Amino acid sequence: MKGREKICAKLSSAFLRKWWIVVAISVLFIILGVIVAIFFMTWVKLVIHHQIVLKEGSQAFGWWKKPPVTPRISIYVYNVTNADDFLSNGSKPIVDEVGPYVYTESWERKNLQFNDNGTVTYNLQKLYFFNEELSAGLEDDVVVVPNIPMLSATSQSKHAARFLRLAMASIMDILKIKPFVEVSVGQLVWGYEDPLLKLAKDVVPKEQKLPYEEFGLMYNKNRTSPDNVTVFTGAGDITKFGLIDTYNGQTHYSHWLTEECNSLSASDGSIFPPNITPNTTLYIFDKDLCRRLPLKFQKEIERKDGVVAYRFSPPLNVFANPNENPDNMCFCPYGPPCTPSGFFNVSLCQFDSPVLLSFPHFYLADDTYRTAFDGISPPDPEKHRFYLDIQPMMGTALSARARVQINLAVSQVIDIKQVATFPDIVFPILWFEEAVDGLPEEITNLMRLANDVPPVAHASITGILFAIGIILLVIAVWRLVRGANRLSSLQLATGHIGQPQQSKDVQMNNVNRH
Repeated sequence: MKGREKICAKLSSAFLRKWWIVVAISVLFIILGVIVAIFFMTWVKLVIHHQIVLKEGSQAFGWWKKPPVTPRISIYVYNVTNADDFLSNGSKPIVDEVGPYVYTESWERKNLQFNDNGTVTYNLQKLYFFNEELSAGLEDDVVVVPNIPMLSATSQSKHAARFLRLAMASIMDILKIKPFVEVSVGQLVWGYEDPLLKLAKDVVPKEQKLPYEEFGLMYNKNRTSPDNVTVFTGAGDITKFGLIDTYNGQTHYSHWLTEECNSLSASDGSIFPPNITPNTTLYIFDKDLCRRLPLKFQKEIERKDGVVAYRFSPPLNVFANPNENPDNMCFCPYGPPCTPSGFFNVSLCQFDSPVLLSFPHFYLADDTYRTAFDGISPPDPEKHRFYLDIQPMMGTALSARARVQINLAVSQVIDIKQVATFPDIVFPILWFEEAVDGLPEEITNLMRLANDVPPVAHASITGILFAIGIILLVIAVWRLVRGANRLSSLQLATGHIGQPQQSKDVQMNNVNRH
């Protein structure tokens, strides 16, 4: 009997030990499932962040240094068809929107220098090539547009001494300068010799001279920019990835009234800090804009290449008058009256030229500015809105439509006969669309994998670990319960067989005693 009890004890000990080990393993699988469920996406983000940091030799750095895209800029010029009637008879100006005149672009960041504070400094090269096939005309097409150098000078002289205005009128009469000029599209964009600028070059003191000798709306831009841009690489702090640290050594402008409005902490529009959400506000900076432009989430889209993107656009009140958007009071340094809603005054960084930027066809401005002209169709948000499509996990710009209209705020100056009949008016010159349609398939495939695979892997690995753990736990518990029942039955049976023998021994002892 003792041998049988020993065997039962051994069986019981080995049985329990085996299945308690299975219980421990199952619990371990469940714990691993919990850890993966909580931390898996964090690990994925850490890997992605490590890959996108701007550093020599990385794939992301190569794409950033020389973007594998072909941006293009489409230019639409407002050709004035009744300039003489407008000046002589006060007729309503008639404009004919001609274009597009399309230029393909080549971008490359030159003179790269990595700095000790996790930044890299570069000069951006933009080269433009006229694309006749995509254009509606040739660069040689002649257009009639307001004489921007002349009208800028006369508008600035409005509050000067009267004798200066009379002297200016005499000079313009001698030089035969008129309020409208007839130039080719290429000249308007890239530059032409202007007699007023030529005169200024000879008579204005050296410290007050303009930094250019010809006038063109994109004069001196078809080259490597001399501006030194320093951006964060993301090393050490991924939340600053792609943001400007300094622009020509400055962290802020000095044009506006608050530090926030003067801030240059923004992207150039190509890369942004990763992990963008619909609540994120993005900022882009362009020197010609004289400020950083905020972008708000508009909607989620799925592109033709299968990549999910967030579309961001400037808020509807981005250029609103301070009465409508008090945050814009900082952009009115000289106090009321401020620039009307729908326009942004860039004169402070454009040598005091009364240049107002707006969206094309006066989108978001009062419609009276558009209807002051014949020939400008009502704005269409789909054609005239500014937007940027971003891959939210990586913060990479996938496509863009940067649309801006250049206007001249002309002031009537009676003492200057050449413009005495020119009324106070916001005159549109041209608008352009800078477009990027998408990235190469090689890049979008990686983005699609980075966006689609981690959630599937997250769910799959978590589910598998939980399933294995729960199945093993159920089996182990079942076996332990079943084994316990069998051992209990075995012990009861052993006790029952031993009882009669014990009674017989007691009886024999009693007989012997008697």
